[in-house]
Amino acid sequence: MCALPVHAQESSGPPGGQATQQLQERVKTLEAEVAELRAIVRELRSRGQLPVAQTAEAVADKQASPAASAQMTSTDRSTLDFLRDTTVNLTLDTYYAYNFNHPIGRVNLLRAYDVVSNLFSLNQAGVIFEHPPDLAAGRRWGARVDLQFGQATDTLQGNPSNEPRPEIYRNIFQAYGTYIVPLGKGLKVDFGKWGSSLGIEGNYTKDQMNYSRSYWFYFLPFYHMGIRANYPVNERFALNYWLINGTNQIEATNAFKDQMFGFTANPRKTLTWTVNYYLGQEHPDRSVVPPTSPIPVQPGLSFQAIRPAPDGRTHIFDSYVTWQATPKLTLAVEGDYFVQRLWRNAAPGQSSAPSHADGGAAYVRYQATPKLALAGRAEYLSDRGGLFSGLNQALKETTLTLDYKLGDGFLTRYEWRRDFSNQPSFLTDVQGILSKHQNTATVGLIWWWGRKEGSW
Repeated sequence: MCALPVHAQESSGPPGGQATQQLQERVKTLEAEVAELRAIVRELRSRGQLPVAQTAEAVADKQASPAASAQMTSTDRSTLDFLRDTTVNLTLDTYYAYNFNHPIGRVNLLRAYDVVSNLFSLNQAGVIFEHPPDLAAGRRWGARVDLQFGQATDTLQGNPSNEPRPEIYRNIFQAYGTYIVPLGKGLKVDFGKWGSSLGIEGNYTKDQMNYSRSYWFYFLPFYHMGIRANYPVNERFALNYWLINGTNQIEATNAFKDQMFGFTANPRKTLTWTVNYYLGQEHPDRSVVPPTSPIPVQPGLSFQAIRPAPDGRTHIFDSYVTWQATPKLTLAVEGDYFVQRLWRNAAPGQSSAPSHADGGAAYVRYQATPKLALAGRAEYLSDRGGLFSGLNQALKETTLTLDYKLGDGFLTRYEWRRDFSNQPSFLTDVQGILSKHQNTATVGLIWWWGRKEGSW
């Protein structure tokens, strides 16, 4: 089309006469140009140099495409909705640590994840499949599976002294199904294996304030197998209950079922307070022996009863608070008391004397810029009875961590940590000689990607 400017006071002849004549001449010129272009197109088509854009078949396909699209949408809608609500998320956590004690074997004692030094190390590679419940869509059920590989797997995922067949579950960090019971504000029930929420720290490094984990993360349970329930009384208070096989046990070593009672409170939007009380019995009532029955059984399922079996209880009191003091400043504190007895009641040759550990940790984190953050941790663990370290000692550590985010899903962490004790506890470069302290410098590189938002 051609747009011609028209001004009211330009014409001196009959109204619109000159403009009409100019427009007619312009139309004749355009018609001639179109005729010439059509001739060129016909010639190119006849030579096979230009495909036919609109054949009868093409027109028919185009006219039929809306119906085909509607048919596909109707048939595959449930599948598409499922994929839309399901997330696949991956993480890669690597590090290099330098231990200034130059320990024999390059081992960092009393560390949960950064267990070796002077090596390029793979802490963990993980994959998360999650399909959460969606009440708005009318779906009350959901499920989640976390697969884990690397050094952290060996730290977290059981050992033969604690459960009979840990190797068959080794790479399954979490696997549980969820159902929200239509009771009150919704009773959320999970069944399966999940990472423990005893203690403020968790598994995925990107969600922690520091790269290394605290003593308490290493000491408290890593995972549980059983049933857990969460009921929100209101928007600021929720109750928690677990009925489980035991601490770090998918297959229990006794018939006792451990329990956890707790609550989570949000007195303010910036303040979260969690309290947990755990009651358990962790002593086995059987031991694994070579197969003795003529009837075949799976490996690891031949047992001999322990008579009498120790029945002492385990009590864990755990509480932690997180306060978002300002948009950039986060403060947190954790307190723990752990007591365990071998026998519930004293008898000749059976002691009910308690072994216990107590202490806590304090955290601070400052987000200086969207990419740069600084965090610190100070911790104390009184290990009376050697439940954690095997020695009666008072363990302490301080950690300083610098975060630099190179991009969404790529975080670098630079960390200095000092462990120290009132007893020689840490390896040195001399065989058999222990030190009362251990200093490490660590660089961690963490990648993660996927559609899951927030903490994993």
